[in-house]
Amino acid sequence: MDANDGRSNASEERPREPAVPEGPHVPGQQPPQLSPPPSPPPPEPQSLPQPQPPYDPADAPTADPAHPDARIGVGALSLPYQVGAALAVAVVAVAALVHLGMVFLHVAPSNTVTKQHGKAIDEWIYPEFEQNWKLFAPNPLQQNIEVQVRADVRTADGTTRTTGWYDLSAEDGAAIDGNLLPSHTEQNELRRAWDFLTATHDSSNRPIGLRGTLAETYLRRIVVLRLDRDDAAGGQGGAVQRVQVRSRTTNVPPPEWSDEQVSTTPQYRLLPWWPVPADEAAGGVR
Repeated sequence: MDANDGRSNASEERPREPAVPEGPHVPGQQPPQLSPPPSPPPPEPQSLPQPQPPYDPADAPTADPAHPDARIGVGALSLPYQVGAALAVAVVAVAALVHLGMVFLHVAPSNTVTKQHGKAIDEWIYPEFEQNWKLFAPNPLQQNIEVQVRADVRTADGTTRTTGWYDLSAEDGAAIDGNLLPSHTEQNELRRAWDFLTATHDSSNRPIGLRGTLAETYLRRIVVLRLDRDDAAGGQGGAVQRVQVRSRTTNVPPPEWSDEQVSTTPQYRLLPWWPVPADEAAGGVR
């Protein structure tokens, strides 16, 4: 064999390159790369509500600049209608005030105005505006009631004497007068005891049932303690043997501008003598 045959055999023994698929090919161009899918955009931040600026009267709607003479409300009415609206408001206001005044006088206690104009008040109230209640119930007390007491006292030397009348209501009034914080006892004890007794006794001062006897005992103990406070027994060795209570009632005089006539003569209610038990005689009950 010659040299040419050897080269031809060597060329035949080279490995074959893989076949390239047919198709258009541009020299020097790389094949396309596959990119990953795009990521979703980030969520937009939520905007917080902005605070509203404070109300400025200057921002209030004004009249149309094109019509500066334009009016609103009652001002938009003509002059006759404005006068009519003002008269209507005045009539309603006067009628409301008159009605309130009539109702007040109707439910108020009897006074000079209701005595003079009671018929006109009733004609206004009945039947449409009838009231079944009163402003004050019961009517305010128009009397001064004073509770007074006296006693038969056995002195240290064995003699007996009768004291003068002690005005217990006046003593309570003097203690309350000028006192910013008066005690409940000074204000109500004696008054409530007397009201309790009059409610449980008849016109002849006889007790009605067990409550009447209880009222006598309650009032007797109060007046005995008051007498001991006033040293009615005369010091050491004296003792209260029995007590007698009375009330002095006077009407409150009417004001000068009133034509009401009332009697100012005092009226007395005298209770019988009550014996004082030995345990109470020297103020022993506290």
